[in-house]
Amino acid sequence: MAVITVFNQKGGVGKTTTCLNVTAALDIAQQCPIALDMDPQAHLTLSSGVKGTSSDSGMAAFFKHKTPLDRLLCQTPRGWKIIPATLELAKVDALYGSDAKAATLLKQGLREELALTGAPIMIDCCPMLGVLTLNALLATDRVLIPVSADFLSLQGVHRLDSALDVLEKKLHRIFERRIVITRFDSRRKLSYDIYDKLKERYGSRVCNTRIGETVALATSPMHSQDVFAFAPHSPGATDYLALTKELLDSGFFATPA
Repeated sequence: MAVITVFNQKGGVGKTTTCLNVTAALDIAQQCPIALDMDPQAHLTLSSGVKGTSSDSGMAAFFKHKTPLDRLLCQTPRGWKIIPATLELAKVDALYGSDAKAATLLKQGLREELALTGAPIMIDCCPMLGVLTLNALLATDRVLIPVSADFLSLQGVHRLDSALDVLEKKLHRIFERRIVITRFDSRRKLSYDIYDKLKERYGSRVCNTRIGETVALATSPMHSQDVFAFAPHSPGATDYLALTKELLDSGFFATPA
């Protein structure tokens, strides 16, 4: 079982889009992925086509009532599984804010309840570094960082990389990370400039695959579908298949030794 957290503190960079479509691509590759929606906005849940989730179920039930994770799994219309989010998750920071041990709850839950599945686990985080995100980072094996092809996102990834470096020292562990550039517009010189600057600073941490800015990727969540269900022959589908293959081939989803 490899746990992958998709995280960026900046909004609008394609974080949920990336988590959704990499999960769907892993399913196409017969990897039987499981997605965890750790964002109270529940955008991953909605985009996956899971509806009618009661307010006190999903990830909220895990944190508030200690409900085992394997009992919270829902099947998406596409067949892969997700533990959904609701707005109740927003109360977790207030519930556990002063409890230092609360940051390890998800790690313990995954080890005890989902480890035997052997499935790759994709976690979509909220953009704030609070109790929920710390739970995800402490439970994760690797971090996938989407960065949109614009100047402010470039500055944001530098701050995020520094924050992860600080956490590594405090937690005495390494966060293996990969950066994927999103919303790449091949008609704009700026997109190439941003990609080149990322490559220059982070080298092999930057994925070779670039995710283009396409209508299908922007529209598919409105229909509660991943891009492969909504527009399987679109450039967006091609990009996310290529990204997932690149990550699979590099061992990013491999179970840690």
